[in-house]
Amino acid sequence: MRKTTLTPAILLLLSLVFSGRAASVIRGQQNSDPPERKNDLWRSLQQKQRKSPSPDASHPGNVFVDGEKVRIKIGGDVSPQAARWQAQDDGGNVIAEGAFEGGNRNVDLGEPGIGWYRIGFMDGNGGEVGWTTAAVLAKQANPTAQDSPVCVDSATAWFASNNPDRQERFAQLAALAQVNWIRDRMSWGGIQRGLDDFADNTTYDSAASLQAKYGLKVLQVFHDSPGWAADRQLDGSEGPKRFTRDLRVLYKFCKTMAQRYKGRVLAWEPWNEANITVFGGHTIDEMCAHQKAAYLGFKAADAKLTVCWNVYAGAGTPLHTQGVIENESWPYFETYNIHSYQKPEKYIEQFTPARQAACGRPIWITECGVPLPWQTGGPWHEISPEDQIKQAQFIARSYASSLFAGVNRHFFFILGNYGERNIQFGLLRHDQTPRPGYAALAATGRFLNGARCLGRWRQRNDEAVMVYAFDSAPDGKRNDVLIIWSQQPSEWSPPGEMHIKAVYDYLGRPIGRNIPQSIGISPLYAVLESGAAEKLQLEQPLRTSEFRTGKASPIVLQLQMPHIATNLDKQAHIVDVQSETKLDIFAYNFSDEAVEGVVIVEQVAGGFRLSPERMQVTLAPMDRKRLPISLKAEDTGEGTSSDGWIKLQGRFSQGRSSVLAFRLVSK
Repeated sequence: MRKTTLTPAILLLLSLVFSGRAASVIRGQQNSDPPERKNDLWRSLQQKQRKSPSPDASHPGNVFVDGEKVRIKIGGDVSPQAARWQAQDDGGNVIAEGAFEGGNRNVDLGEPGIGWYRIGFMDGNGGEVGWTTAAVLAKQANPTAQDSPVCVDSATAWFASNNPDRQERFAQLAALAQVNWIRDRMSWGGIQRGLDDFADNTTYDSAASLQAKYGLKVLQVFHDSPGWAADRQLDGSEGPKRFTRDLRVLYKFCKTMAQRYKGRVLAWEPWNEANITVFGGHTIDEMCAHQKAAYLGFKAADAKLTVCWNVYAGAGTPLHTQGVIENESWPYFETYNIHSYQKPEKYIEQFTPARQAACGRPIWITECGVPLPWQTGGPWHEISPEDQIKQAQFIARSYASSLFAGVNRHFFFILGNYGERNIQFGLLRHDQTPRPGYAALAATGRFLNGARCLGRWRQRNDEAVMVYAFDSAPDGKRNDVLIIWSQQPSEWSPPGEMHIKAVYDYLGRPIGRNIPQSIGISPLYAVLESGAAEKLQLEQPLRTSEFRTGKASPIVLQLQMPHIATNLDKQAHIVDVQSETKLDIFAYNFSDEAVEGVVIVEQVAGGFRLSPERMQVTLAPMDRKRLPISLKAEDTGEGTSSDGWIKLQGRFSQGRSSVLAFRLVSK
């Protein structure tokens, strides 16, 4: 969740080289892509059988669909002093009211239509003694598209730990919002208690099954190592926040998880935000070695499983990008995953390193939210009415901006009620009733169903007005959809020959066929005939760098350094150049055949020398060996450089190879 600072020079260089302002994949048509990209990046790597969801009779979270009568049964947790109720929409307009008479504790709003509603309970003097919320969503005509970019983070297994009923409500509410993928959380130590000791019937099992039941594609992530697997031989700072030192332990865990959750969990991120201290503070060479072992473990059990990059906090820096490329890591991830908590207008700049490092793979942003200060204590951590609307209005702007900036799947953070450091992120309240943002997410899910970004239109001399165009399938029918807003009250009119079929507000309510005379920060959806957006002079969406070919090798090289020797700013390890240092570099063989070969020191940063420069290595299946490499500093007369990479190349039998690239800096 941290911001990344890039110098203007680096930003300019990367944007010129990798902005991808050439035409992107539009309406299924390909440019001169290599054979490896015959299927475009928007394709669905995983298919999930699903049907059009509808609320069950209990209406979890007080969520209904258009055409249903909204009747809410008030629970016993409401003050017995409540004598009347009053329902208001998001603008504070009273849309219904009534009295509690006798034993009647129900609220009947009739058919208020699509939107979000706050129901306040008043005593006999008119003072509010409690409140709840409800939402009415559009009735879904068709199942959510397999390639829809609208996804959500839920952490269901944690937010409803060992509570299947609550887990099922999360799954139902996510499906009703027309999301495609849902992101969950796992504690490695909570499921693997020893090398061969895996817990049964865990909260992760029930959550995965229930989410799959409702047709959701589950992305799972973990970000801890079990205490029993922590390797403390290098220093005393290792622990659950750090990667397991022995990559064979990671490999076994990933292989076992792929087997166990096959068909229920369709994609994995093999760590969360490893680049920041909260989740271990790892350097890019450590992240690359970890990624390779995890990928091989997952694929050993399920070749069809989607293995994602172990996602960054932020979008990575130019040094992260360089590390991914120097370590030749691209064959070991099928999606390149990032996070962002910046304003949507910052996405293009922020995602620049990621578009390069993705190496032609799809970019997934698996956490993207708007931090808002809470106003009340726990467990509710409510935000102000103004901030509730701010969260809801953010959603369409965030999805539209990220999809234009090169993102392929976008996960809002977060579905459930979640307060962190005085900040609230959740779309649902503590009792799973909706904030306006939930209804806004459902509107985005509807209008960007199966969407591909066609481009962006900006008014000359006035960048306040933003118009993003999509080829989409709202309500199951292919149309062009515009998402329109302005940073300040402005006027915008489409070309006279452009026929608009319908216009909707940020919660998905129909408002006619004409764009309002004044538009503002609250986004609008305009549905057009398919192909009509071509009448606008669109700026092409950004795309990732060219597809890099390559095949994952079962041979992995790894550098182990004490965590206290980490310099995250330089993505380097600190070494003492006053004496010779024995480097802990290991070679692993994750195949079922013995291999032999040679490891060569291919590149050394100025001021350092590694010896020997060539080593013969023989590895049995699932074996690892320490390479006898020493590091010395050389007097170059210019001091020891920390700006270059040290690179080792492994060449083994049957054409298998491996690369390890890392950075060192002197004390």
